[in-house]
Amino acid sequence: MQNEKLIHDWMVSFLKDKLSRDYTDIKINLAETRNEFKGHHPDLILGNHGIVLAVMEVETEGSITPEKADEWKKLSGLGTKLILMVPKASKAKVVDLLWKKGMADKVSVGSYELSVSMP
Repeated sequence: MQNEKLIHDWMVSFLKDKLSRDYTDIKINLAETRNEFKGHHPDLILGNHGIVLAVMEVETEGSITPEKADEWKKLSGLGTKLILMVPKASKAKVVDLLWKKGMADKVSVGSYELSVSMP
């Protein structure tokens, strides 16, 4: 679990830097940093010129559960785009959960993959 937290936190920081070209206002929620959007604290809040355009959640293999999908449903109903970033190997599982919860058309799903090549 400690490694998953490390991966999660690294991905949030990485995405903040990567998306800074597309969004002028990016707020993150890591550790003690608490940025709210309509009573919720998504991992990233993406905006331009004072308008929130999307919220993003970063998931790890261990955090993808039906209970977490219930949280996604709440976030997808806040009037802005919800983007999920999930491990590439778990993308099919996430899409299946989204269909079962009736929100596959309301959520965008991106994926990430960590690769280590040993000599």
